[in-house]
Amino acid sequence: MNDDLVHGPLEDRHRELGATFAEFSGWLMPISYAGTVSEHIATRTAVGLFDISHLGKALVRGPGAAQFVNSTLTNDLNRIGPGKAQYTLCCTDSGGVIDDLIAYYVAEDEIFLVPNAANTAAVVAALRAVAPPGVVISNEHRSYAVLAVQGPRSAEVLDDLGLPTGMDYMSYTDASYAGVPVRVCRSGYTGEHGYELLPPWESAGVIFEPLLAAVTGAGGQLAGLGARDTLRTEMGYPLHGHELSTEISPLQAGCGWAVGWKKDAFFGRDALLAEKAAGPRRRLRGLRAVDRGVLRPRLTVRCGDRAIGITTSGTFSPTLKVGIALALIDTDAGVEDGQHVTVDVRGRAMECEVVRLPFVAAKTR
Repeated sequence: MNDDLVHGPLEDRHRELGATFAEFSGWLMPISYAGTVSEHIATRTAVGLFDISHLGKALVRGPGAAQFVNSTLTNDLNRIGPGKAQYTLCCTDSGGVIDDLIAYYVAEDEIFLVPNAANTAAVVAALRAVAPPGVVISNEHRSYAVLAVQGPRSAEVLDDLGLPTGMDYMSYTDASYAGVPVRVCRSGYTGEHGYELLPPWESAGVIFEPLLAAVTGAGGQLAGLGARDTLRTEMGYPLHGHELSTEISPLQAGCGWAVGWKKDAFFGRDALLAEKAAGPRRRLRGLRAVDRGVLRPRLTVRCGDRAIGITTSGTFSPTLKVGIALALIDTDAGVEDGQHVTVDVRGRAMECEVVRLPFVAAKTR
């Protein structure tokens, strides 16, 4: 085992529960328990419990913290207020994406950020480099655990524990369980009705055990990162390093909706405005396999003999029972939804249909 890997607060418990592990973003993470397909289906039909404590956490505090964050990240924090959360992006000057993250609006002088695991330090560094006097950005990566309860019976699970469930989508409430403080947000990465809970790192087990019992009682399952990936791919949700990167802009990835185009300032503003005016050279599209087989990332997409793009994510869809992929397709190829293309799978031309995302209808709201 690589001793450089970071370990989550519940790793020993996951081992007792039969998890298989793998490296992800520098962390040793549970990939599956009963099997990815079973965990995926349980989340779509009942409820799944995910330990996603590897996600980053950062705190921006001080006079004018909200306005400072609003001048750096893409989305417009003025659209929300205390008790709300917002999907946003931290970009480079050239319009690439350092990370996509969730911003929790706590108060005008406090914004809590949840970046991706591997990019937390980069986000903190980017903000610190331009922070005004009095605004402090702290890396809280291992101050909090994150547990996601996702699926049509997720509210029932939280109700069993006396935790809040009545919030609007992308709203949160600070609550407690057995004396442990926990932030509960109506959010998730599966496309299902769900919640993400943030207890203190050292108290994660206090909440995890009753959640697991309630999930099992509701016909659900403990789920790993394998199911999390198949679920988010069915929704067309981007994963940094695949659909987003410093070389892939929000517009190319279909995340232009998370850019406050009328704001006076944010990282990458000039480059993104220019790209919007010209039109992105490529766009994220969905591919649904017509032939048998499983699609993977980094495969060439062709229209006839012409290479027109590359897959960014690919998997077998447990819901649709076919291979699916996300792909960046050249805009000038003129490919339309319903058109057939081929994907080069180890020298075999695999026929696929270009489809509008998401592959599966979202039930988040």
